[in-house]
Amino acid sequence: MAVEGRNPFVEYAVQYAVAAAYSTFDNNKKDLLQKLLLQGFDITILGSNDFYSYRNEIEARGLPLTPESLTSLPAFSSITFNTEQSEGKNSKPEVAKTGLGSSAAMTTAVVAALLHYLGVVNLSSYDGAQHQESLDVVHIIAQTAHCMAQGKVGSGFDVSSAVYGSHRYVRFSPEVISSAQNAIRALPLEDVVADVLKGKWDHERTKFSLPPLMNLVLGEPGTGGSSTPSMVGAVKNWQKSDPQNSSDTWKRLLEANTTLEARLTKLSKLALDHWEIYQSVIYGCSMYQPDKWVEQASEAISQEIVKALFGAREAMLNIRSEMKLMGIAAESPIEPDSQTELLDATMNMCGVLLAGVPGAGGFDAVFAVTLGDSGNNLAKAWSSHNVLALLVREDPRGVCIENSDPRTNQITSGMSSVSIA
Repeated sequence: MAVEGRNPFVEYAVQYAVAAAYSTFDNNKKDLLQKLLLQGFDITILGSNDFYSYRNEIEARGLPLTPESLTSLPAFSSITFNTEQSEGKNSKPEVAKTGLGSSAAMTTAVVAALLHYLGVVNLSSYDGAQHQESLDVVHIIAQTAHCMAQGKVGSGFDVSSAVYGSHRYVRFSPEVISSAQNAIRALPLEDVVADVLKGKWDHERTKFSLPPLMNLVLGEPGTGGSSTPSMVGAVKNWQKSDPQNSSDTWKRLLEANTTLEARLTKLSKLALDHWEIYQSVIYGCSMYQPDKWVEQASEAISQEIVKALFGAREAMLNIRSEMKLMGIAAESPIEPDSQTELLDATMNMCGVLLAGVPGAGGFDAVFAVTLGDSGNNLAKAWSSHNVLALLVREDPRGVCIENSDPRTNQITSGMSSVSIA
């Protein structure tokens, strides 16, 4: 988010959401939409504390780097900016982000809000086929707008997770938005969007979540952010210069990711079939370091659970190893040495199943999956390593209408409801 000037993510979100309304409405509704747009409307974007860094404010208040300190800040506090600015008279201070896909979340939120406001979708209900259809439309428009704002097709997972919540995702073919990428300026945008909506979106989305009694915890190391585009560019250059080794690395990484998914799925099934034993083992392991977990298994089922836990750890270590090697080969800090030391220490803490760097890696953030109630102890341990445990958690809901901000009524009290559809 820039301090001044244009924001392409907001611009494309607004343009494509409005174009989606024009492309789906009949002539009568288009006339009503035109009259509504001529009146103008205000969009207020509130940034969640989960997406941005507030460690400078916490330290300025003399508070410890703990989730409790973060909780003490007002909800949707004004975002802060990195104090260090790049040289040059045209440089602008950068938003202090935490690398959790804030641009994708913002794009998705703006698209979803406008589509719901204009009556293209209905997000008031959270069940049934109609809600699913509404989410699918939000996904298509948000993905397209985000790709256009970025100037390229990324992984797509950040937008997809913002729309649908936790799941397993395989990206769509880039050709599906080719009409938007290759659109002639003279061509009406509503025709472009209509073509995109009718396209064959071949992404795969399957249900996936962490096993019961496990929690995803994210931490901010405070070592400065990383540029995802430059890191991705470095990896692509390495792939071109060394296709054989890069291909082998990607294959091993895929195998390790698949293995981790299988181990977590196995644990979910064991929890479903043997809940009491599973619960006992997980809470038992949560109180000890990994080298003591075997002592929590006294019978066949509990031994199978512990075996799956160690299988997940081994798979994560393999993932980290391949990403580390990839970073070295591409000369890009996917898992920097400072993060390696932190992650190794984290994985040896009581109740920590695994740890790693999210997304493209770098210095933005770290994550850990903890067992039982051990997340609180991890937050304290991280604080001693100058790492702030964030408040954000895994959420299966995806995009939805919320009223958690106390300023919502102040913002919307002067607005009249609109119904075009």
